[in-house]
Amino acid sequence: MAGKTDARLAELGIELPAPAAPAGTYVPYVVTGNLVFISGQGPMGPKGIEFQGKVGKDHDAEAGKAAARLTMINVLAQLKAACGGDLDRVTRCVKLLGFVNATPDFDQQPAVINGASDLLVEVFGDKGRHARSAVAAPSLPFQITVEIEAIFEIA
Repeated sequence: MAGKTDARLAELGIELPAPAAPAGTYVPYVVTGNLVFISGQGPMGPKGIEFQGKVGKDHDAEAGKAAARLTMINVLAQLKAACGGDLDRVTRCVKLLGFVNATPDFDQQPAVINGASDLLVEVFGDKGRHARSAVAAPSLPFQITVEIEAIFEIA
């Protein structure tokens, strides 16, 4: 039976993918106490990486925001796995760290990472409001446009 959070995702037209396997020697998430630490995720879609390249050169801020939204969908897939399939266990998003593969002169990282933050609020309401950092990176793995890691509190 789908919970409230799954129903909300369905209302938004979002189907969570299978969680991605790690691309290195690490685990996709760690649960310790009532916290879930999600390893960095990228903009993976059904056909693979959907956004590669730099914001400010290959993409504008709006495309970067779309990459951040897609990346957050992948974060939520990992979170659902960490919660044993029950996203209703989430009591709060605590913190996001968003990396934007950007040109040296691009300074709109917060606007890009809003794509992820906005989605969390759409899905979880006030429980989705969080502390956050949004930083530029000179490159990211596989030349992805955005990488996001997150910390959630669960029941």
